[in-house]
Amino acid sequence: MRLIRSILTSLVFGLPGIGLAHEFWLEPDEYQSKAGSEMAVRAYNGQDFKGTELSWFDRRIDRVSVILNREGRKYNGLPGDLPAISVTLNEGLTVISYASTMSKLTYESWEKTLNFASSKGVEDFERAHAARGLPRDGVTEGYWRFAKTLLAGGSGAGTDGETGLPTEFVMLTNPYTTRGDSLHVRLLYKGAPRPGAQVELWEKAGRSVTRRLYRTDDEGHATLDVRPGHSYQIDAVVLREPESQAAIEAGVMWESLWANMTFAVPE
Repeated sequence: MRLIRSILTSLVFGLPGIGLAHEFWLEPDEYQSKAGSEMAVRAYNGQDFKGTELSWFDRRIDRVSVILNREGRKYNGLPGDLPAISVTLNEGLTVISYASTMSKLTYESWEKTLNFASSKGVEDFERAHAARGLPRDGVTEGYWRFAKTLLAGGSGAGTDGETGLPTEFVMLTNPYTTRGDSLHVRLLYKGAPRPGAQVELWEKAGRSVTRRLYRTDDEGHATLDVRPGHSYQIDAVVLREPESQAAIEAGVMWESLWANMTFAVPE
């Protein structure tokens, strides 16, 4: 697990982010609260931990699950709910997982297509695109969002685990009960470890956000540097030839699957 690049300059909300694509993430009003508390969990689309809040929209959501002690239940929101999700925290570690339906986009230029692939650590994209005989103009993509957030009720004791998302992070170190300056995470794709993948991390302290890059090892593991009192977002993208029925039927050139996770490290 090696840190491949660190961007040391803090980004203040309101300034343009450095990302070339918009992330989707879940963010609670508080990551840790007493058991029995009602907690709003907001859905965002944006960059650098700043974005547009999204309401519950049935057509864009495949499934949301609330998981406590590795036991999950389906969450059903109502159209227009804002915040999109609201839960009562029980004692322990609560994991909320989110799976979207597929959306489609068309890139404005070949340069923006290449910038996206490069920013997400996709190697040899230009060669792969040419090998398939695809045009450079009007590149289309179908994309899926798979997000998780970790919430602590009381002590927050418990463990994260696989939720069955096509790609997902599994936190191997509970951030709410473990003291230290690092956390261990595993990235999965189709239920198996995903080696050599770029992992983007955003660290938020107040209104300051810093971005760093990591890469998973042969077992899909990455070790993340963390600090008490800060909140975190991690993201990794699979860019592949269309495989899902939805992508094939839509006739898109490429298909992307986004894994995202948010959590905090208490003081």
